[in-house]
Amino acid sequence: MSLGVVAAPARVAGGLFAFMLDVLVATFRFPFQIREFLQQAWFIVTVTIIPTIFVAIPFGAVIALQVGGLIRQFGAQSFTGSAAVLAVVREAGPIATALLIAGAAGSAIAADFGARRIREELDAMMVLGIDPIHRLVVPRVWACVLVAVALNGLVTIVGVAGGYFFNVVLQDGTPGAYIASFSALAQVPDLLQAMIKSMIFGFLAAVVAAYKGMNAKGGPKGVGDAVNESVVITFTLLFVVNFVVSAVYMQLVPPKGM
Repeated sequence: MSLGVVAAPARVAGGLFAFMLDVLVATFRFPFQIREFLQQAWFIVTVTIIPTIFVAIPFGAVIALQVGGLIRQFGAQSFTGSAAVLAVVREAGPIATALLIAGAAGSAIAADFGARRIREELDAMMVLGIDPIHRLVVPRVWACVLVAVALNGLVTIVGVAGGYFFNVVLQDGTPGAYIASFSALAQVPDLLQAMIKSMIFGFLAAVVAAYKGMNAKGGPKGVGDAVNESVVITFTLLFVVNFVVSAVYMQLVPPKGM
């Protein structure tokens, strides 16, 4: 194996980590670009809210159907609500939110910065003494974080409602057992974990997209490559981070007993 094969990913990882630190430092620099933040948050909402609703419904339905059928084989139909809802709250909600943020908002951010790079707008800003990270990246990153938290709540609500409908209507479950089992096993830290996951996912998606876009090379083809690379890298990071956060949560927060 040649040294270049190992050095290239390490160089990208190091550059991405340094870029992330620059974003965190620039966040506390005055003034915060509130207008840009609001505009980007609204843009991200417009490109993600409809797909989020259409993704959340089948997520909740599939989980309810699969979990309900499996639990029925063990004769524990009364636990269908808790199993399905906890799966949506803990895992399905944050992951669906992350995929939509990375696929829709992240690709748009990477394409925007890539176009600015090949038009040399970012270089012009630096010549004028304007930091592109502070002026453009920071508002987009925190807009992604804010919208990711909101979308996670939307996915959770729609997923739970969809799971309730499919369990009660299609699997002949009882509304009382569904709700009672959920309230018996669910706890507030489950929701807090999901919100923290969504914040981390939104932050990573925006940082990776901005980094790849601002380092795009090779004209329009380079912009397209940067968008593709940002989505692939973000998806990989999201699943790794999801595993780590879930493992830490299971160690720190004991499950709630019946």
